[in-house]
Amino acid sequence: MSGEQSVNSAEAEEFLNLMFEEGAAEEGTWLETRLAEVRTEIAETGTYRHTPAELAYGARVAWRNSARCIGRLYWNSLRVRDRRRVTDPAGIAGECVAHLRQATRAGRIRPTVTVFAPETPVVAGPRIHNEQLIRYAGYRLEDGSVLGDPRNAGFTDEVRRLGWRPPERRGSFDVLPLLVEADPGDPRLFALPPDAVLEVPLTHPDHRWFAGLGLRWHAVPAISNMPLEIGGVTYPAAPFNGWYLGTEIGARNLADEDRYDLLPVIAELMGLETGSERTMWRDRALVELTLAVQHSFDTAGVTMADHHTESRRFLTHLEKEERAGRRCPADWSWIVPPVSGGQTAVFRRYYDEPDPAARPAFLLPD
Repeated sequence: MSGEQSVNSAEAEEFLNLMFEEGAAEEGTWLETRLAEVRTEIAETGTYRHTPAELAYGARVAWRNSARCIGRLYWNSLRVRDRRRVTDPAGIAGECVAHLRQATRAGRIRPTVTVFAPETPVVAGPRIHNEQLIRYAGYRLEDGSVLGDPRNAGFTDEVRRLGWRPPERRGSFDVLPLLVEADPGDPRLFALPPDAVLEVPLTHPDHRWFAGLGLRWHAVPAISNMPLEIGGVTYPAAPFNGWYLGTEIGARNLADEDRYDLLPVIAELMGLETGSERTMWRDRALVELTLAVQHSFDTAGVTMADHHTESRRFLTHLEKEERAGRRCPADWSWIVPPVSGGQTAVFRRYYDEPDPAARPAFLLPD
């Protein structure tokens, strides 16, 4: 058995000690007994199996440790779906669909994670190659432009090579299939059923012409390519979601030049002078686009945070963590919103630097 593949028992012990210190262990479980069991299991197999309570606690703390997330106040309410027993591609895809349905709840979005089988010294563990469970296709056109989301152009090329057929009439918001790899070298495609993908058509409270753009966005941001590591054990497939911040869609996904690049379109329809940056046409269009997103989600009854409220809630989370005697690392460039950053509560202060070695954690994809 390769030592490089085996779980480091020190990491397992550090995790279990933290769990017991925070009072998250199952009633009647003793730390020394559990440590002895884990040490024995690692010595015999190179890894160990988390109990359901350990898995749930580890996933929640991984969210708590996510330095880029402004919504961590709710970390302890994360719903954890233990699906480690599901290992076949169709079963994994089916559970991803179930995740979306259960997290969506007709618009009352619930933070949820679904954890599939871990890596072991003899098994690689399944992988979901999609960046998020729901993403829109990006079709490369002959003139070099992209119809849809340019961020997903490469992934769209890949799933088409593997056999995915786009709709006969391609659009800017075609939902991509899931790409699941349960056995190394054997990726499989699975379409998402329409009832698992709640989408919000975008309108504006003041500009009637906005609805004519035909814009929409999906309700659940379920990240699916970040491995979850708990106590030295890695779960390559652990899709998780919170809910959207309005600026994520309005000021980034729809506005960034390498995404949908809609600011020039919005500015023109607003009648703004775009020949000079000094007219602040980008800023004015950006606010109206973000307002349309927030208004549309609110009108549809779909959970969405706004950047001012969520900024104040993050400082509440920070205070709670400090009272608990814990550090709260934060990546300033991610915590401060891309709209009116200086007007939010998170702007004028410093934060503990993120610790790349902090565990449990959702890891950046390779």
